[in-house]
Amino acid sequence: MALIPIIGWTISGLSHPLMSNWLRPAIPKEAFIAATQDKIAPTLSVQQVMAMHKIAGLRNFSLVKFSKGAYYQILDKDSVYNYYSVADGSLLRNGDKEYAEYLARYFTQDSISEVKNMTLQTSFDSHYQPINRLLPVWKVTFDRPDGMDVYVETAQSRMGTFNNNTRKFFLVLFEQLHTWQFLAAIGGEYLRIIVLLVVVSIMFLSMLSGLTAYGLLWKKFKEVTEKKKNKRTEDKRFIHRYHRQLGLIMSALMLTFTVSGAFHLYITLHNYTDKSSAFQQLINVQDLKLSSLQLPLADSNILKVGLAKLDGKTYYQVLTSKKDVRYIDTQSGLELADGDAVFARFLAAYYKNAEPVSGPQKVYTLADVTPVKQFTNDYGFINKRLPVQQVKYANDGDWYIETTSAKLATKVTGIDRAEGLTFIFLHKFFWMTWAGKDIRDVVSMLAALGILVVSLLGLTAFVKNK
Repeated sequence: MALIPIIGWTISGLSHPLMSNWLRPAIPKEAFIAATQDKIAPTLSVQQVMAMHKIAGLRNFSLVKFSKGAYYQILDKDSVYNYYSVADGSLLRNGDKEYAEYLARYFTQDSISEVKNMTLQTSFDSHYQPINRLLPVWKVTFDRPDGMDVYVETAQSRMGTFNNNTRKFFLVLFEQLHTWQFLAAIGGEYLRIIVLLVVVSIMFLSMLSGLTAYGLLWKKFKEVTEKKKNKRTEDKRFIHRYHRQLGLIMSALMLTFTVSGAFHLYITLHNYTDKSSAFQQLINVQDLKLSSLQLPLADSNILKVGLAKLDGKTYYQVLTSKKDVRYIDTQSGLELADGDAVFARFLAAYYKNAEPVSGPQKVYTLADVTPVKQFTNDYGFINKRLPVQQVKYANDGDWYIETTSAKLATKVTGIDRAEGLTFIFLHKFFWMTWAGKDIRDVVSMLAALGILVVSLLGLTAFVKNK
Protein backbone atom coordinates (compact mmCIF):
# COMPACT_ATOMS: atom_id res chain seq x y z
CA MET A 1 0.00 0.00 0.00
CA ALA A 2 2.98 2.32 0.51
CA LEU A 3 5.09 1.07 -2.38
CA ILE A 4 2.98 2.11 -5.38
CA PRO A 5 2.36 5.66 -4.08
CA ILE A 6 6.07 6.03 -3.27
CA ILE A 7 7.01 5.02 -6.81
CA GLY A 8 4.54 7.56 -8.22
CA TRP A 9 5.70 10.33 -5.88
CA THR A 10 9.42 9.75 -6.43
CA ILE A 11 9.15 9.56 -10.22
CA SER A 12 7.04 12.72 -10.34
CA GLY A 13 9.40 14.30 -7.79
CA LEU A 14 12.28 13.56 -10.13
CA SER A 15 10.39 15.28 -12.94
CA HIS A 16 9.67 18.49 -11.01
CA PRO A 17 13.15 20.07 -11.29
CA LEU A 18 13.15 19.21 -14.99
CA MET A 19 9.79 20.94 -15.45
CA SER A 20 10.49 23.98 -13.28
CA ASN A 21 14.18 24.54 -13.97
CA TRP A 22 16.25 22.76 -16.59
CA LEU A 23 13.57 22.10 -19.21
CA ARG A 24 11.46 25.16 -18.44
CA PRO A 25 10.81 27.09 -21.65
CA ALA A 26 12.10 30.64 -21.93
CA ILE A 27 9.95 33.59 -22.90
CA PRO A 28 11.32 36.98 -24.03
CA LYS A 29 9.01 39.16 -21.89
CA GLU A 30 7.44 38.16 -18.57
CA ALA A 31 5.94 41.53 -17.62
CA PHE A 32 3.97 44.05 -19.67
CA ILE A 33 5.02 47.70 -19.53
CA ALA A 34 1.85 49.79 -19.75
CA ALA A 35 1.78 53.24 -21.31
CA THR A 36 1.14 56.27 -19.11
CA GLN A 37 -1.96 58.33 -19.85
CA ASP A 38 -0.02 61.06 -21.68
CA LYS A 39 1.12 58.41 -24.19
CA ILE A 40 -2.45 57.18 -24.67
CA ALA A 41 -3.75 60.77 -25.03
CA PRO A 42 -7.52 60.14 -24.76
CA THR A 43 -9.70 62.72 -26.52
CA LEU A 44 -13.01 61.57 -25.06
CA SER A 45 -13.72 60.98 -21.38
CA VAL A 46 -15.20 57.70 -20.21
CA GLN A 47 -18.46 59.56 -19.50
CA GLN A 48 -18.66 60.74 -23.10
CA VAL A 49 -18.04 57.22 -24.43
CA MET A 50 -20.71 55.77 -22.13
CA ALA A 51 -23.18 58.45 -23.24
CA MET A 52 -22.51 57.68 -26.92
CA HIS A 53 -23.34 54.01 -26.38
CA LYS A 54 -26.14 54.59 -23.82
CA ILE A 55 -24.28 52.69 -21.08
CA ALA A 56 -26.06 53.39 -17.80
CA GLY A 57 -23.76 51.42 -15.51
CA LEU A 58 -20.43 49.64 -15.43
CA ARG A 59 -18.31 47.60 -13.07
CA ASN A 60 -14.96 49.16 -13.95
CA PHE A 61 -12.88 50.59 -16.74
CA SER A 62 -9.28 51.09 -17.79
CA LEU A 63 -7.23 52.61 -20.58
CA VAL A 64 -5.18 50.37 -22.88
CA LYS A 65 -3.01 51.00 -25.88
CA PHE A 66 -1.95 48.31 -28.35
CA SER A 67 -1.53 47.61 -32.05
CA LYS A 68 -5.19 48.34 -32.83
CA GLY A 69 -5.06 51.75 -31.16
CA ALA A 70 -5.97 53.28 -27.78
CA TYR A 71 -9.20 52.21 -26.07
CA TYR A 72 -11.34 52.40 -22.98
CA GLN A 73 -11.55 48.84 -21.67
CA ILE A 74 -15.00 48.86 -20.04
CA LEU A 75 -16.23 46.00 -17.87
CA ASP A 76 -20.02 46.20 -18.25
CA LYS A 77 -22.67 45.09 -15.77
CA ASP A 78 -22.67 41.60 -17.35
CA SER A 79 -18.93 41.29 -16.61
CA VAL A 80 -18.01 41.43 -20.30
CA TYR A 81 -15.12 43.58 -21.52
CA ASN A 82 -15.81 45.95 -24.40
CA TYR A 83 -13.29 48.25 -26.06
CA TYR A 84 -14.17 51.77 -27.20
CA SER A 85 -11.83 54.12 -29.04
CA VAL A 86 -10.55 57.03 -26.94
CA ALA A 87 -10.61 59.18 -30.09
CA ASP A 88 -14.08 58.63 -31.56
CA GLY A 89 -15.80 56.17 -29.19
CA SER A 90 -16.20 53.44 -31.81
CA LEU A 91 -16.54 49.84 -30.59
CA LEU A 92 -13.73 47.43 -31.43
CA ARG A 93 -15.24 44.09 -32.47
CA ASN A 94 -13.89 41.17 -30.42
CA GLY A 95 -11.78 43.71 -28.57
CA ASP A 96 -10.88 41.51 -25.60
CA LYS A 97 -9.78 38.72 -27.92
CA GLU A 98 -7.73 41.14 -30.01
CA TYR A 99 -6.03 42.53 -26.90
CA ALA A 100 -5.33 39.02 -25.58
CA GLU A 101 -3.61 38.08 -28.84
CA TYR A 102 -1.57 41.28 -28.71
CA LEU A 103 -0.43 40.52 -25.14
CA ALA A 104 0.46 36.93 -26.04
CA ARG A 105 2.56 38.15 -28.98
CA TYR A 106 4.15 40.77 -26.76
CA PHE A 107 5.23 38.21 -24.15
CA THR A 108 6.52 35.76 -26.77
CA GLN A 109 7.81 38.51 -29.09
CA ASP A 110 6.30 36.39 -31.87
CA SER A 111 4.66 38.41 -34.63
CA ILE A 112 4.93 35.70 -37.28
CA SER A 113 3.32 32.48 -36.04
CA GLU A 114 -0.37 31.93 -36.69
CA VAL A 115 -2.70 31.70 -33.71
CA LYS A 116 -4.00 28.15 -33.75
CA ASN A 117 -6.66 28.58 -31.09
CA MET A 118 -7.95 31.06 -28.51
CA THR A 119 -10.28 30.26 -25.61
CA LEU A 120 -11.45 32.23 -22.59
CA GLN A 121 -10.66 30.05 -19.60
CA THR A 122 -12.72 30.48 -16.44
CA SER A 123 -11.46 27.45 -14.50
CA PHE A 124 -8.20 25.65 -13.83
CA ASP A 125 -7.15 22.42 -15.56
CA SER A 126 -4.11 20.14 -16.05
CA HIS A 127 -2.16 22.70 -18.08
CA TYR A 128 -3.33 25.79 -16.18
CA GLN A 129 -3.29 24.72 -12.56
CA PRO A 130 -4.53 26.53 -9.41
CA ILE A 131 -0.96 27.58 -8.59
CA ASN A 132 -1.32 30.18 -11.38
CA ARG A 133 -4.08 31.96 -9.41
CA LEU A 134 -5.37 34.29 -12.15
CA LEU A 135 -8.85 33.81 -13.66
CA PRO A 136 -10.40 34.41 -16.10
CA VAL A 137 -7.58 34.26 -18.66
CA TRP A 138 -7.30 33.88 -22.39
CA LYS A 139 -5.44 30.78 -23.54
CA VAL A 140 -3.61 31.65 -26.75
CA THR A 141 -2.15 28.68 -28.65
CA PHE A 142 0.39 29.39 -31.38
CA ASP A 143 0.86 27.18 -34.42
CA ARG A 144 4.52 26.43 -33.68
CA PRO A 145 6.55 23.21 -33.38
CA ASP A 146 6.84 23.73 -29.62
CA GLY A 147 3.05 24.07 -29.24
CA MET A 148 3.38 27.23 -27.13
CA ASP A 149 0.36 28.23 -25.03
CA VAL A 150 0.30 31.64 -23.36
CA TYR A 151 -2.29 32.50 -20.70
CA VAL A 152 -3.03 36.22 -20.38
CA GLU A 153 -5.27 38.24 -18.08
CA THR A 154 -6.49 41.20 -20.12
CA ALA A 155 -8.02 42.96 -17.09
CA GLN A 156 -4.57 43.61 -15.60
CA SER A 157 -2.50 43.19 -18.79
CA ARG A 158 -0.40 40.38 -17.34
CA MET A 159 0.59 36.80 -18.02
CA GLY A 160 -0.66 33.82 -16.01
CA THR A 161 1.84 31.28 -17.34
CA PHE A 162 3.20 29.77 -20.56
CA ASN A 163 3.72 26.14 -21.59
CA ASN A 164 5.40 24.33 -24.45
CA ASN A 165 4.78 20.65 -25.31
CA THR A 166 7.48 19.39 -22.94
CA ARG A 167 6.15 21.37 -20.01
CA LYS A 168 2.58 20.24 -20.74
CA PHE A 169 3.70 16.60 -20.52
CA PHE A 170 5.43 17.14 -17.18
CA LEU A 171 2.49 19.11 -15.80
CA VAL A 172 0.08 16.24 -16.49
CA LEU A 173 2.59 13.68 -15.16
CA PHE A 174 3.08 15.64 -11.94
CA GLU A 175 -0.62 16.31 -11.47
CA GLN A 176 -1.62 12.66 -11.81
CA LEU A 177 1.31 10.94 -10.05
CA HIS A 178 2.10 13.50 -7.34
CA THR A 179 -1.05 15.40 -6.43
CA TRP A 180 -3.49 12.70 -7.58
CA GLN A 181 -5.96 14.98 -9.29
CA PHE A 182 -7.69 11.94 -10.76
CA LEU A 183 -9.20 11.43 -7.30
CA ALA A 184 -10.67 14.93 -7.35
CA ALA A 185 -12.17 14.17 -10.75
CA ILE A 186 -13.76 11.03 -9.29
CA GLY A 187 -14.98 12.18 -5.89
CA GLY A 188 -14.02 15.81 -5.36
CA GLU A 189 -11.19 17.68 -3.66
CA TYR A 190 -12.16 16.59 -0.14
CA LEU A 191 -11.84 12.89 -1.09
CA ARG A 192 -8.46 13.53 -2.72
CA ILE A 193 -7.01 15.15 0.41
CA ILE A 194 -8.38 12.45 2.75
CA VAL A 195 -7.03 9.59 0.62
CA LEU A 196 -3.63 11.25 0.35
CA LEU A 197 -3.49 11.76 4.12
CA VAL A 198 -4.29 8.07 4.68
CA VAL A 199 -1.63 6.96 2.20
CA VAL A 200 1.02 9.28 3.66
CA SER A 201 0.19 7.88 7.10
CA ILE A 202 0.67 4.34 5.77
CA MET A 203 3.97 5.40 4.22
CA PHE A 204 5.07 6.85 7.58
CA LEU A 205 4.11 3.60 9.40
CA SER A 206 5.98 1.58 6.76
CA MET A 207 9.10 3.65 7.35
CA LEU A 208 8.63 3.37 11.12
CA SER A 209 8.35 -0.42 10.93
CA GLY A 210 11.54 -0.56 8.85
CA LEU A 211 13.40 1.57 11.38
CA THR A 212 12.13 -0.65 14.20
CA ALA A 213 13.09 -3.90 12.49
CA TYR A 214 16.42 -2.82 11.02
CA GLY A 215 17.40 -0.25 13.63
CA LEU A 216 16.19 -1.31 17.07
CA LEU A 217 16.35 -5.04 16.29
CA TRP A 218 19.73 -4.76 14.55
CA LYS A 219 21.44 -7.15 17.01
CA LYS A 220 19.07 -10.00 16.15
CA PHE A 221 19.81 -9.61 12.43
CA LYS A 222 23.50 -9.51 13.21
CA GLU A 223 23.23 -12.76 15.21
CA VAL A 224 21.51 -14.50 12.31
CA THR A 225 24.24 -13.31 9.91
CA GLU A 226 27.00 -14.51 12.28
CA LYS A 227 25.39 -17.96 12.59
CA LYS A 228 25.22 -18.29 8.82
CA LYS A 229 28.86 -17.32 8.53
CA ASN A 230 29.83 -19.91 11.14
CA LYS A 231 27.84 -22.59 9.32
CA ARG A 232 29.30 -21.40 6.02
CA THR A 233 25.77 -21.09 4.64
CA GLU A 234 25.43 -19.13 1.43
CA ASP A 235 24.02 -15.66 2.16
CA LYS A 236 21.01 -15.25 -0.11
CA ARG A 237 19.69 -12.23 1.72
CA PHE A 238 22.04 -9.63 0.21
CA ILE A 239 18.98 -7.78 -1.22
CA HIS A 240 17.59 -7.52 2.32
CA ARG A 241 20.97 -6.26 3.52
CA TYR A 242 21.17 -3.53 0.88
CA HIS A 243 17.56 -2.58 1.58
CA ARG A 244 18.30 -2.38 5.31
CA GLN A 245 21.50 -0.35 4.95
CA LEU A 246 20.22 2.10 2.35
CA GLY A 247 16.89 2.36 4.17
CA LEU A 248 18.61 3.43 7.37
CA ILE A 249 20.60 6.04 5.45
CA MET A 250 17.51 7.39 3.65
CA SER A 251 15.15 7.25 6.65
CA ALA A 252 15.84 10.88 7.66
CA LEU A 253 14.97 12.11 4.17
CA MET A 254 11.88 9.91 4.07
CA LEU A 255 10.86 11.46 7.38
CA THR A 256 11.21 15.00 6.00
CA PHE A 257 9.11 14.17 2.94
CA THR A 258 6.35 12.38 4.86
CA VAL A 259 6.08 14.90 7.71
CA SER A 260 6.09 17.96 5.43
CA GLY A 261 3.70 16.27 3.00
CA ALA A 262 1.29 15.27 5.77
CA PHE A 263 1.43 18.74 7.33
CA HIS A 264 0.76 20.33 3.93
CA LEU A 265 -2.25 18.06 3.38
CA TYR A 266 -3.58 18.71 6.89
CA ILE A 267 -3.45 22.49 6.38
CA THR A 268 -5.05 22.11 2.95
CA LEU A 269 -7.85 20.12 4.59
CA HIS A 270 -8.08 22.63 7.46
CA ASN A 271 -8.45 25.52 5.00
CA TYR A 272 -10.76 23.60 2.69
CA THR A 273 -13.93 25.64 2.53
CA ASP A 274 -16.09 26.98 -0.22
CA LYS A 275 -14.40 30.18 -1.36
CA SER A 276 -16.38 33.39 -0.98
CA SER A 277 -17.30 35.04 -4.24
CA ALA A 278 -15.09 37.80 -5.58
CA PHE A 279 -16.02 41.35 -4.69
CA GLN A 280 -18.29 42.96 -7.29
CA GLN A 281 -19.31 46.56 -7.72
CA LEU A 282 -21.85 48.21 -10.01
CA ILE A 283 -21.45 51.92 -10.63
CA ASN A 284 -24.11 54.21 -12.10
CA VAL A 285 -22.86 56.63 -14.73
CA GLN A 286 -24.59 59.43 -12.81
CA ASP A 287 -22.09 58.90 -9.96
CA LEU A 288 -19.26 60.00 -12.26
CA LYS A 289 -19.60 63.78 -12.03
CA LEU A 290 -15.89 64.51 -12.38
CA SER A 291 -14.60 63.86 -15.90
CA SER A 292 -12.04 61.07 -16.16
CA LEU A 293 -9.85 63.58 -18.04
CA GLN A 294 -9.83 66.11 -15.20
CA LEU A 295 -8.02 64.22 -12.48
CA PRO A 296 -5.73 66.30 -10.24
CA LEU A 297 -2.62 64.39 -11.37
CA ALA A 298 -0.31 64.83 -14.33
CA ASP A 299 -1.09 62.45 -17.20
CA SER A 300 2.58 61.45 -17.29
CA ASN A 301 2.18 60.12 -13.74
CA ILE A 302 -1.00 58.10 -14.39
CA LEU A 303 -0.27 54.47 -15.19
CA LYS A 304 -3.78 53.08 -14.75
CA VAL A 305 -7.22 54.50 -13.93
CA GLY A 306 -10.14 52.49 -12.60
CA LEU A 307 -13.06 52.78 -10.20
CA ALA A 308 -13.56 51.74 -6.59
CA LYS A 309 -16.76 51.88 -4.59
CA LEU A 310 -16.89 51.82 -0.79
CA ASP A 311 -19.19 53.20 1.87
CA GLY A 312 -21.62 54.32 -0.81
CA LYS A 313 -19.06 56.56 -2.52
CA THR A 314 -17.31 56.07 -5.85
CA TYR A 315 -13.66 56.96 -6.42
CA TYR A 316 -11.29 57.08 -9.34
CA GLN A 317 -8.62 54.56 -8.42
CA VAL A 318 -5.35 55.83 -9.92
CA LEU A 319 -2.21 53.71 -10.08
CA THR A 320 0.74 56.07 -10.45
CA SER A 321 4.05 55.45 -12.19
CA LYS A 322 5.57 55.03 -8.70
CA LYS A 323 3.09 52.17 -8.05
CA ASP A 324 1.16 54.18 -5.48
CA VAL A 325 -2.64 53.90 -5.59
CA ARG A 326 -4.63 57.09 -5.01
CA TYR A 327 -8.38 57.64 -4.71
CA ILE A 328 -10.18 60.69 -6.15
CA ASP A 329 -13.86 61.25 -5.33
CA THR A 330 -15.81 61.10 -8.60
CA GLN A 331 -18.21 63.78 -7.37
CA SER A 332 -16.09 66.33 -5.49
CA GLY A 333 -12.65 65.65 -6.94
CA LEU A 334 -11.18 65.47 -3.43
CA GLU A 335 -8.60 62.79 -2.62
CA LEU A 336 -9.38 60.17 0.02
CA ALA A 337 -6.66 60.25 2.65
CA ASP A 338 -4.77 56.94 2.89
CA GLY A 339 -7.30 55.64 0.36
CA ASP A 340 -5.60 52.39 -0.60
CA ALA A 341 -5.37 51.30 3.04
CA VAL A 342 -9.04 52.20 3.58
CA PHE A 343 -10.12 50.21 0.52
CA ALA A 344 -7.89 47.30 1.52
CA ARG A 345 -9.53 47.15 4.98
CA PHE A 346 -12.94 47.31 3.35
CA LEU A 347 -12.14 44.42 0.99
CA ALA A 348 -10.52 42.34 3.73
CA ALA A 349 -13.64 42.73 5.84
CA TYR A 350 -15.72 41.64 2.85
CA TYR A 351 -13.67 38.48 2.32
CA LYS A 352 -13.66 37.74 6.06
CA ASN A 353 -17.44 37.92 6.25
CA ALA A 354 -18.34 37.29 2.61
CA GLU A 355 -20.52 40.41 2.67
CA PRO A 356 -19.95 44.14 2.34
CA VAL A 357 -19.11 45.91 5.58
CA SER A 358 -20.34 49.47 5.93
CA GLY A 359 -22.50 51.64 8.11
CA PRO A 360 -21.81 53.14 11.53
CA GLN A 361 -19.83 50.18 12.91
CA LYS A 362 -17.10 50.18 10.24
CA VAL A 363 -15.41 47.13 11.76
CA TYR A 364 -12.81 47.08 8.99
CA THR A 365 -11.05 50.19 10.30
CA LEU A 366 -9.57 48.20 13.19
CA ALA A 367 -6.90 46.39 11.13
CA ASP A 368 -3.31 47.47 10.49
CA VAL A 369 -2.34 47.87 6.83
CA THR A 370 1.11 47.64 5.23
CA PRO A 371 1.86 48.02 1.50
CA VAL A 372 3.75 45.11 -0.09
CA LYS A 373 5.52 45.91 -3.36
CA GLN A 374 7.77 42.86 -3.64
CA PHE A 375 7.54 39.19 -2.70
CA THR A 376 8.64 38.11 0.78
CA ASN A 377 8.91 34.89 2.81
CA ASP A 378 5.32 35.35 4.01
CA TYR A 379 4.01 36.54 0.64
CA GLY A 380 5.91 34.50 -1.92
CA PHE A 381 6.01 34.70 -5.72
CA ILE A 382 3.51 31.83 -5.82
CA ASN A 383 0.79 34.40 -5.08
CA LYS A 384 1.38 36.19 -8.42
CA ARG A 385 -0.20 39.54 -7.51
CA LEU A 386 1.74 42.76 -6.82
CA PRO A 387 1.48 45.35 -5.42
CA VAL A 388 -0.82 44.29 -2.57
CA GLN A 389 -1.85 45.56 0.85
CA GLN A 390 -1.23 43.39 3.91
CA VAL A 391 -4.22 43.74 6.24
CA LYS A 392 -3.25 42.41 9.65
CA TYR A 393 -5.78 41.31 12.26
CA ALA A 394 -4.73 40.53 15.82
CA ASN A 395 -6.63 37.24 15.97
CA ASP A 396 -7.30 36.36 12.33
CA GLY A 397 -4.03 36.40 10.43
CA ASP A 398 -2.87 38.53 7.52
CA TRP A 399 -5.06 39.16 4.48
CA TYR A 400 -3.23 40.21 1.32
CA ILE A 401 -5.46 42.31 -0.93
CA GLU A 402 -4.79 43.41 -4.50
CA THR A 403 -6.83 46.60 -4.44
CA THR A 404 -6.53 47.32 -8.19
CA SER A 405 -8.47 44.13 -8.97
CA ALA A 406 -10.37 43.98 -5.63
CA LYS A 407 -9.15 40.39 -5.25
CA LEU A 408 -7.97 38.48 -2.20
CA ALA A 409 -4.45 37.34 -3.08
CA THR A 410 -4.07 35.04 -0.06
CA LYS A 411 -4.67 34.70 3.67
CA VAL A 412 -1.79 33.75 5.99
CA THR A 413 -2.15 32.69 9.63
CA GLY A 414 0.47 31.48 12.09
CA ILE A 415 -0.09 27.83 11.22
CA ASP A 416 0.00 28.68 7.50
CA ARG A 417 3.44 30.25 7.99
CA ALA A 418 4.65 27.17 9.85
CA GLU A 419 3.35 24.91 7.09
CA GLY A 420 4.85 27.10 4.36
CA LEU A 421 8.29 27.11 5.96
CA THR A 422 8.10 23.37 6.67
CA PHE A 423 7.12 22.62 3.11
CA ILE A 424 9.74 24.74 1.36
CA PHE A 425 12.57 23.63 3.65
CA LEU A 426 11.75 19.94 4.17
CA HIS A 427 9.87 19.10 0.98
CA LYS A 428 11.43 21.46 -1.57
CA PHE A 429 14.92 21.50 -0.01
CA PHE A 430 15.21 25.26 0.38
CA TRP A 431 17.81 24.57 3.05
CA MET A 432 20.12 24.02 0.06
CA THR A 433 19.38 27.44 -1.45
CA TRP A 434 22.82 28.66 -0.40
CA ALA A 435 24.35 26.30 -3.02
CA GLY A 436 22.20 27.62 -5.86
CA LYS A 437 19.05 26.35 -7.55
CA ASP A 438 20.83 23.77 -9.72
CA ILE A 439 22.64 22.10 -6.80
CA ARG A 440 19.48 22.22 -4.71
CA ASP A 441 17.54 20.45 -7.47
CA VAL A 442 20.27 17.84 -7.89
CA VAL A 443 20.22 17.05 -4.15
CA SER A 444 16.42 16.79 -4.10
CA MET A 445 16.48 14.47 -7.13
CA LEU A 446 19.13 12.26 -5.52
CA ALA A 447 16.97 12.09 -2.39
CA ALA A 448 13.92 11.04 -4.42
CA LEU A 449 16.01 8.52 -6.37
CA GLY A 450 17.42 7.05 -3.14
CA ILE A 451 13.93 6.56 -1.70
CA LEU A 452 12.81 4.95 -4.97
CA VAL A 453 15.75 2.51 -4.86
CA VAL A 454 15.01 1.63 -1.20
CA SER A 455 11.38 0.94 -2.10
CA LEU A 456 12.27 -1.25 -5.08
CA LEU A 457 14.81 -3.19 -2.99
CA GLY A 458 12.10 -3.70 -0.37
CA LEU A 459 9.72 -5.00 -3.03
CA THR A 460 12.39 -7.40 -4.36
CA ALA A 461 13.09 -8.68 -0.82
CA PHE A 462 9.37 -9.12 -0.22
CA VAL A 463 8.97 -11.14 -3.42
CA LYS A 464 12.01 -13.30 -2.53
CA ASN A 465 10.46 -14.07 0.84
CA LYS A 466 7.36 -15.33 -0.93
